[in-house]
Amino acid sequence: QVTLVESGGGLVRPGDSLRLSCVSSGRAFSPYGMGWFRQAPGKEREFVASMNFLGGSTTYAASVKERFAVSRDNDKATFYLQMNNLQPEDTATYYCAGAIGRTIETSERGYAWWGQGTQVTVSS
Repeated sequence: QVTLVESGGGLVRPGDSLRLSCVSSGRAFSPYGMGWFRQAPGKEREFVASMNFLGGSTTYAASVKERFAVSRDNDKATFYLQMNNLQPEDTATYYCAGAIGRTIETSERGYAWWGQGTQVTVSS
């Protein structure tokens, strides 16, 4: 059984930074792409960022590009989301997702495994 466990969320002020972590278990980590999605209250879940299996290719939603960065440590089976200059509109539950294939994926259809989510709240 594949399990993804996110951590690192919290309550921060505008302009602060957070780093989310996602630990994967139950399947080989390195051969697969990974992604982050988020869901704000009353809104649909949306794509945030994705990285391919080697870590050499990434893509970001326009709303977070230049502020967020993904990385992965295949030895630790961990996927990260570094979030800088957080703004109130970044408030959401953030979900880690494991891709079906090796490449980056922006659609939820490209992912078969999901974490439980970690809450990020940005408020002054």
